Amino acid sequence: MDVQVLLQIAGIGLLVTVISQILGKAGREDLGTLTAIAGLVIVLVMVVRMVGELLQSVQAIFHLS
Repeated sequence: MDVQVLLQIAGIGLLVTVISQILGKAGREDLGTLTAIAGLVIVLVMVVRMVGELLQSVQAIFHLS
């Protein structure tokens, strides 16, 4: 696993946390929640893409279909 991917995920997490906290203090908890959900979706898309690459590598290694 690349360190760059871990740093990207950590950066997204920090950014989402800061934005959610700022919006929460401003009384906009609804937008803070939407921001947290958007960050989660972005990270999940990154993870799904990495799992897809892993499965393609396994297929190539074992000569499956």
